[in-house]
Amino acid sequence: MPVMQRLLADEPSPPSRYVDAAHLPWEATKFPGIEMKLLFSDPATGMSTMLFRLAPGAVVPLHEHTGIEQTYMLEGSLVDDEGECGPGSFVWRPAGNTHLARSPQGAVFLSVFMKPNHFAEGHEFFTGQAPIREGA
Repeated sequence: MPVMQRLLADEPSPPSRYVDAAHLPWEATKFPGIEMKLLFSDPATGMSTMLFRLAPGAVVPLHEHTGIEQTYMLEGSLVDDEGECGPGSFVWRPAGNTHLARSPQGAVFLSVFMKPNHFAEGHEFFTGQAPIREGA
C-alpha cells in the first residue's frame, strides 16, 4: 500500500483506523438498561465517540456536559426537559448544559464528547482513560 505524504509537514500521513462497530460487543454500563460500544477515545484530551443502546425506560442520570456533546439518533428517542430527539435527528449540547435524559421506547444513537461528562451523586460513567464497566 502506498504511503501518502502529509501536505503540511515533511513526514508520512498517519494511517486511518477502521473500526468494525457492527461486530463489537455491546458492553454494560453502571446505568441500568444502558449499553455502549467505545469507538474512539483520546485519553490526552478526553474526547470520545460512542455508540449507545438504551432499553425502553432507561434513564441517563443528571449530568453536566464539561465540553460539547454531539448526538445523532439512529433509532428510538431521547427526551429531556428541553425537547425530544428521534430517528434522523441531531442534537448538540454546549459545555455547562445540565440535564437528565429518558428513553421511553428505547434508543440507539451515536455520541461524540469533547470531554467526559460530570454526573451528580458521584455517578461515574466515562473518563478520558476508559469506560467504567459492570464489575469494574
